[in-house]
Formats: sequence, structure tokens, C-alpha cells
Amino acid sequence: MSKRVLLHVGTPKTGTSYLQDVLFRNREVLEGHGIRYPADRFDAHFLAALDLMRLPWGGLEQEAVGAWDALAEQVRRWPGTAIISHEILATASRAQVGRALASLGHGEGVEIHVVLSVRDLVRQIPAEWQENVKHRRTLSYARFLEQIRDPRREGAIATWFWGVQEVPDILDRWGHDLPPHRLHVVTVPPPGGPRALLWQRFSRALGLEGLDLDLEPMRANPSLGVPETALLRRVNQAVIKDLDPPAYRPLVRELLAHQTLSRRTGSPRLALPPDVHPWAQELAAAWAAEIKEREYDVVGDLADLTGAPVRPRFADPDHPREKQVAGAAVDAITALLLDNARLRQAEARLAGELHETRQALDRAYLRPSYRLREKLVRRLEDGRAGRLLLRAYRMARGRSSRSA
Repeated sequence: MSKRVLLHVGTPKTGTSYLQDVLFRNREVLEGHGIRYPADRFDAHFLAALDLMRLPWGGLEQEAVGAWDALAEQVRRWPGTAIISHEILATASRAQVGRALASLGHGEGVEIHVVLSVRDLVRQIPAEWQENVKHRRTLSYARFLEQIRDPRREGAIATWFWGVQEVPDILDRWGHDLPPHRLHVVTVPPPGGPRALLWQRFSRALGLEGLDLDLEPMRANPSLGVPETALLRRVNQAVIKDLDPPAYRPLVRELLAHQTLSRRTGSPRLALPPDVHPWAQELAAAWAAEIKEREYDVVGDLADLTGAPVRPRFADPDHPREKQVAGAAVDAITALLLDNARLRQAEARLAGELHETRQALDRAYLRPSYRLREKLVRRLEDGRAGRLLLRAYRMARGRSSRSA
């Protein structure tokens, strides 16, 4: 049974994709130091989180059935330290948290720690709206802001946002049965700081300091500029009825958003409207005070939650500059055309290989020896003794197919 379990439960858009990429690619190195990151595929912990919380996710929830119990079993079998990480765990209910902790050995001598990475609302709010757009939503930025600021917090948008972003509530749900010193709050540094600083904070919280790990990023969840996000929302509006989630993910979210539009430079960045800044910063200050009062272990600086000052110019994604959107659209069309050309070339190559294979089979069938063997096999299969002889022959040849 694991002696120690580190549960990194969010929040989204706090470097989580990078952290999980590093952990996944360095599994063997980590195990050499007694640390297990149990995953046979990059999204293993994502599927486990879906299973734990029974979340619908474009059909992936069917693939996720049983994933949490399988993950928990791997953790329990490991005799050292185990790490679990996924940001959607932030929204787990108190009952789901209880099930998760119990399945990992809480109350049976296992030392469980919860790690929560947090970032200022000034950056988190526009980032969450963009993630909504990248997941097929068509809600305008203004409407999104209106819904999350509604004190009633009704509807799917507000429920999800505050479920994964309201820091004191997340810490209360995940830590209600743990001592405060086992809850670690990792703050994301403000923009412009050293690139390695966030990893240093993760390393300290997860006990990875001093390990020689490959830190070069292979996976990321890149952000889009204002015109690129506006274009993507228009695409969603156009294809929402005709493009189901399994097709949307590789074509729109990956090819268009991540591989094409995110690489455009020079576009204005998404930001919080100036009139929303005071509300966001006041709320963040209250969170920081509550975290300090609860005496959680803070890795970083709670002042990081305050957020950057108001930008001098705010680019409204609901009313973007159409010339910039047109430029993004040209890049998107180019990417789709090139990808289509690549697929057509692959299709032509496979068709050629299939044609050659069929010709080879036809030539083999025309040989007298092939026809005699086929005739003999058919006769043998007509009788019990013949079938036994064929079975013995195939076992001797090491074959499992029906062919002789």
C-alpha cells in the first residue's frame, strides 16, 4: 500500500497540462526515486476523474467506466509515494471526495496530501471563457461574464466555473477531513516572471526537488488571441448541429485551435474588461485572506492572486477587428486544405497498396499448388477426422487463423 499519496486537483489553466506532461514522460525516472505516476496513457487520470464524478464528456465517459477504481488500485499497490493529477477533480462533490480518499487508503495509514494550483481571476476568467469556446460553446464573452457574476450562480456555465475556480470552496471540499498542513496551495506567478518559477513551486509541493527530469514541454493547452477566439466561436455557431464531439475534437479543437490559431502572434490577448477588475480583485483578496486564516501550506505568494493591473487597451472579443478575424480565417482555411491534401495522399497510397495486395492474392490463387491445397482443406473440413488433422497441423505451424 502507498505510504503517501499526492492529489493534485486543479485548478484549470494553472500549468496543469505541462505538469502532467512532465510527470507522464518521466515515469521511469520517478519510479527510480520511489515515486509512482500511474498512467499507461497521457489522459489516464482525466478518464479516472470522469469516472469518479460520472461527468458526461462528449462520449468519453463510456470509455472511462472503471478507470478510477483501476487507478486507485495501482496507487494502493505502490509501496512509496504516488501522484494523481487532473484539474477537473476540483469540481468533485464532498461525497465524491470521500469516495476518492477512501479508495486511496485514507483512514488506513496512508498519508494523503491535496495540492491545488491557483491563478488570479484577472487571467482565469477570460481563460475559462476561451476553454468554453474550445469545447463547442457559442456563448458571447459578455454573456459569460454576466452569468458567472450573477449571485445566484445558476446554469451550467456558472456552476462549472465556480466548481473549478472558487478556491476556498475547493479546499474545503477536498480538505475537510485532512489537517491544514496537508493542503498545499501553489500560486501561479504573475506574467513576466522567470519561466522556471512555476515548476519550482510544483516541485516543492510534490516533493520533486533535486530530481533530474526532462522538463522540455511536449504537450500544452495553448491560448488564443482575441480574433482567433472570435473566429472559433463563429465556427462553432456554424457547425454545432452537424459536427458531433468525436469529429470536433481532432478537426476544430486540435487542428484549428491548438495547431493553427494558437501559433498566430501579434494578436491582442484576451483580458478582463476594466469595469470587472475591481470585483475580481476584491474577491481574490478575500480568498487570500481566508487561505491565510486556515493556515494551509502556501507554496509561492498569496499576493499573486491579486492579478495584474488593468490593461490600457481592452480588445472586446464580441466585437473584434474584422481584418484580424479575416487573417485568422485565411490561416484556418490553409490548415484545413493542407490537412485535406495530406489525407488524400495517404488515401491514394493506401489504395495503391490495397490494389497490389489484391493482385498478389489473385496471382497466388491461380497457381495450381494453391488450388490443390484449398481443395484438400475443404475436403478435410467436411469430416471430423479431417478437422482434427487440420487443427493439429495448424498448431504445429503456430497459426491461429482458419487458413492452411
